[in-house]
Order: sequence, then structure tokens, then C-alpha cells
Amino acid sequence: MDTLPTTIPKIMIVDDDFSVRNLVYRFLSRKYQIESASDGKTAMALFEKFNPALVILDWNLPDANGYKLCQEMQSSTNVLVLILTSRNDEADKIKVLAAGADDFMTKPFSLAEVEVRVEALLRRIRSIHPHQSQRLVFKQLAINPEGREVTLNDKPLALTALEFNILHFLASHPGQAWSRPQLIQKIWGCDYVGDGRVVDVHIGQLRKKMEADSSTPEFIKTVRGYGYKFEPPEGCKV
Repeated sequence: MDTLPTTIPKIMIVDDDFSVRNLVYRFLSRKYQIESASDGKTAMALFEKFNPALVILDWNLPDANGYKLCQEMQSSTNVLVLILTSRNDEADKIKVLAAGADDFMTKPFSLAEVEVRVEALLRRIRSIHPHQSQRLVFKQLAINPEGREVTLNDKPLALTALEFNILHFLASHPGQAWSRPQLIQKIWGCDYVGDGRVVDVHIGQLRKKMEADSSTPEFIKTVRGYGYKFEPPEGCKV
């Protein structure tokens, strides 16, 4: 059997259910380089060596918290994460999106759905270095796109890859209002097929990390009935 060329995207599947893991592995290996793991410990060791572009991650592993695992993976690389979950209630969807996941699928799912979601995610361009590479400074807030670092009052903020991308994009266009569909297109990509509420969830997470009072935000303002905008601090030149 010929080996796939290295330009083929790498995908890692993490699921403790052998039948799910094996089925998805065999289906996707027709087009992609695939590795799989059945638990969190094995997954993290494999993640470091394999360096996948996308991880299909079961939310409920026997030895690992899906929330922490997703964040741990995204803290070191710009990996895309597609979460598999067996629960369909609102609170669980919010938790999955808040973890930094790019998309999620509810079990049971069809292989056709897997293919559509994977292709849409891989078409998305999540640039490690955004186009606008200069450092953005708004008084006590500094955004460094080269190192993907944000500091507030000289203290670093621990942001997920998506949270950084949202903040950098909004701060690059201070005072400009963006609708939710526009933000989906600009940050997630026009092929995004997941839940549109993902914008609100990640804005909410950002506010918790950077606003003194997330109910009355200073930086990321809600444009009622439309979307969001970044408001520079008063007296700050843009």
C-alpha cells in the first residue's frame, strides 16, 4: 500500500469507543493521514509527535476532561478541534464551544456528516500570523500578533486560538461594527457549517478574561440587534 504524501492533511481521532474510532479512521484514511488514540494520555503524547491539522475529539474520555484537553492542544498549536458529544442539551453545547472547539457533532452521526464537517474545517484558513502584523496598543491593552500574545495592565491573558483571532480582528478595526454572520465569515471562514451562536459564546469568554465587569464591557461592545465592535479606551488614538 502506498503511503500518502506529506502534503495530505493530518487528522487525529480520539475516542474510547473502538467501533466509532475504527469506523471514522477507516473512512477518513482514504483521503487523509490518520492517527488515533483511545484516551487522553495517549492522545497528548501522539499529538506532540504527529502535529495534526485537525483533532476529532470525544468530549467524554475515561481519563481526561474534554474541555481541558481541547485547551491544552490549542495552547501549543493552531490546531482545529471537532468535538464529538453524546449530549445535545444547550448547556453542553455552550461548554463545548467555550472550550475553544471549532465545531461539534452529536452522536450518533453519519460518515457523510463527518466528511462535510472535516472538509469545511480544513478549508478554513486560520493564519498563525495574521495579515496585520503590527503590535496593537490601546492604553493598558497590548496585542502582539507575531507572538499571539495579549497583555492587560502588563499581565498576560490566557486566550484560546479563536479568542485571540476574534480580539485581534475586532481591535484591527476599532469602532467598526460587525454582524455575527460577518464575524463567522471573517474568523471561522465562509464554509463554517456549525452553530452560529459560537460567536456569542466566544465573545462571552473573552469578556470574562479581559473585562473588569463583563456585564458592562469596556472593550468589546454589543451593537444591539446586530453584532459587536471593539471600542478603544477613551482618549486613545487609533
